[in-house]
Amino acid sequence: MKRAIIIHCWGGNPNYAWYPWLKTELEKQGYSVAIPAMPNTDNPRLSEWLPTLQNLVGQPDDELVLIGHSLGTGTIMRYLETLSARQQIRKAILVAGFTDPLGFKELENFFEVPLDFANIKLKAKDGFVVIQSDNDPFISKQYGERLRAELGAKLIIKHAAGHMSGPVDSEDSCTELPEVIENL
Repeated sequence: MKRAIIIHCWGGNPNYAWYPWLKTELEKQGYSVAIPAMPNTDNPRLSEWLPTLQNLVGQPDDELVLIGHSLGTGTIMRYLETLSARQQIRKAILVAGFTDPLGFKELENFFEVPLDFANIKLKAKDGFVVIQSDNDPFISKQYGERLRAELGAKLIIKHAAGHMSGPVDSEDSCTELPEVIENL
């Protein structure tokens, strides 16, 4: 069965921004979709977010698509690092992804050791898609370029899309993100 799991951003929740829209669109395409409420979203800990994702996934397989937004992308990459040599998902879509704590002490625990890109790259059978904005106030385009280089990802740059989130980041809410559907 086709499955998709959407991992929200720091300070987000399952009903935030484009997540409900994407869930509806994916279900129309026959996906079983989960958007877990990640624990302690305002003070995120990898030691809590990673087991939450692991428990939800259960057994990874080539019917699973993982979609992350902002800190959700780091959670997905850390999850992929934990898979055995024979385990893979179908695809990972990383929206507003980054590779270090961006100067926020609250995010340092996700990046205490460098990401193992060589290992991560092998864990998505159909590869990676990275969606970045050219005016994200938190995450510069260089992160999209780095993820493209390190993961062999397809990079999509959206014009003037901010952080592709909503009122938590003092933005107009981004309520649809068709690039995710277009790149499944």
